[in-house]
Amino acid sequence: MSETANPAGMIHRGKPSFFMKRIVLLLARHWLAFVTVLIAIWVGLPWLAPVMMHWGWTSAAKIIYIIYSFQCHQLPERSFFLFGRQAMYSLAEIQAAWQKTNDPFILRQFIGTPEMGWKVAWSDRMVSMYTSILLAGLLYGLVRKQTKPVSLGNFAILLLPMVIDGGTHTISDLAGIGQGFRDTNLWLQILTNNAFPITFYQGDALGSFNSWMRLITGMLFGSSRGQGFISSCHRKVAQGLIKELNSAGKPQIFGLQTKMVL
Repeated sequence: MSETANPAGMIHRGKPSFFMKRIVLLLARHWLAFVTVLIAIWVGLPWLAPVMMHWGWTSAAKIIYIIYSFQCHQLPERSFFLFGRQAMYSLAEIQAAWQKTNDPFILRQFIGTPEMGWKVAWSDRMVSMYTSILLAGLLYGLVRKQTKPVSLGNFAILLLPMVIDGGTHTISDLAGIGQGFRDTNLWLQILTNNAFPITFYQGDALGSFNSWMRLITGMLFGSSRGQGFISSCHRKVAQGLIKELNSAGKPQIFGLQTKMVL
C-alpha cells in the first residue's frame, strides 16, 4: 500500500530520493572544503608511513606503502627520507646499503634502514604535485570570488612541463635506472658549458637538475589543477537540484534558501 504526503507536507516513502538530493546539494555547496579535507588526508598518509616505521608500527606502515605503490613508482633515489642522515640518497648509496641492482621493481621495495631513515610512501614529484594541489585548494578557497577559474587552455600549458619532464625520464629509464641521458644530463652540461657543479647535472639527489625539475613541474601542475572548472560543474548540479526542489515546493534546504546564488 502506497503512502501519500500528509497535509503538513511530510515526505512519503515513495520519494526517498528527496533526502539524498538534500545531501548532494549540501555537498555541492561546500564541495571545496569537502575535497580539500580528502586531499589533505591523501597527502598526509605517505608522510605517516616513515613515522610509523620509526615508531615500530611496521605492519601499519607497510599497508600505506602498498596502497601508494599503485599510484607511484616509489623509487628510493627519487624519494624523501625521514629520521635519517639526509633527506635524499643517491642510487649508489641505496645500492651500497641494500642491493646492487638497477631493476626498478626491486629498487622500489627498499623503504629504508634505522641509520638511513625511512622512505616517504611516494616520490618527490608526487609530493610536489599533491602538496601543491592542497595549497592551491586552500588559496582558491580564499580568493575564488575575486579571481577567474583556470581555463582548460592554461591548465594544459602548465601541465606541459611535467609531461615533458616525466616523459623524458620515462624514455631515459628504458636504458636502465642510472644509465639514461637524464641521469648524466650531458646535453645540459654542453648547453651551460659546465657552469654548475657536476652534482647538479648528474643523478636525482636533492638540489640536482632532475630534482628541481620534478619539484617545479609538480608545483605547476598542482597550482593549475582547475578548481574553477570543477566548481562550475558542481554549481550546475546544485542549480539543477535547486530548480527541482523549488518546483516541488521545498524552498529551504537545511534552513538555507535554495534560491541563493551559489
